[in-house]
Amino acid sequence: MEHSAAPTSSEYISHHLTNWQVGHGFWTLHLDTIVVSWLVGIVTLGFFAWAASRVSAGVPGRFQGFVEMMVGFVDDQVKDSYHGKRGFVTPLALTIFLWVWVMNAMDFLPVDLVPRFTEAIGLEHFRAVPTADPNQTFAMSVTVFLIMIFMNFKNKGLRGFGREVFTAPFGKWLFPVNVIFRVIEDLAKPVSLALRLFGNMYAGEMVFILLAVMASGGAVAGIAGGVLNLGWAIFHILIVTLQAFVFMMLTIVYMSMAAESH
Repeated sequence: MEHSAAPTSSEYISHHLTNWQVGHGFWTLHLDTIVVSWLVGIVTLGFFAWAASRVSAGVPGRFQGFVEMMVGFVDDQVKDSYHGKRGFVTPLALTIFLWVWVMNAMDFLPVDLVPRFTEAIGLEHFRAVPTADPNQTFAMSVTVFLIMIFMNFKNKGLRGFGREVFTAPFGKWLFPVNVIFRVIEDLAKPVSLALRLFGNMYAGEMVFILLAVMASGGAVAGIAGGVLNLGWAIFHILIVTLQAFVFMMLTIVYMSMAAESH
């Protein structure tokens, strides 16, 4: 009976960095990114909806206290950074922070856990960290960008927004330069927002994969890889939380800029 050879390190890494996808070229869909992002989003929303349905006026339970702490924390950030009528900005910021955090937190699952499960049901490739996929981070950043444009028109009107684009910062006589600067400034926002989150989460995922490769090199290497993996996982808690916080804060700042005249 023939046995298939164990994958090389490069094959192992390549396998773990390949998405479950359909389609070709521009119309390629990464189904694992879509499934995981929606699944963790629905679960998180369900927990918060459950907490909201059990709100009591007395002493809150632990979960209700946690939810109230999260809402208060995000609302304080919005109060400090957003100077217009907050409206939907606090719910938007809370949604972004929680959704990005739970997607980032998928990186804490053992490297081989999800791929082995999906292979058992017939899926050759499956990546469990949606924010390590640039398609996901750009989808979120472009959505934030479109909301920012909408907020500009809502708060300043067509005339006010147009005057800002054509006259700031060098005055109306240099309007071509003003427009060029504005286009560059606005397009840089979604690009930097997406690449910052993607780059950090992709790097974190890669470190976990490399440590898994190291741990497969024998008993001593396995012990060393396990210790390093634990240390990186503890440090990664900070990265996961920080990246969610940065994405949320930049979104609030962009909304604030859209509400203010320049």
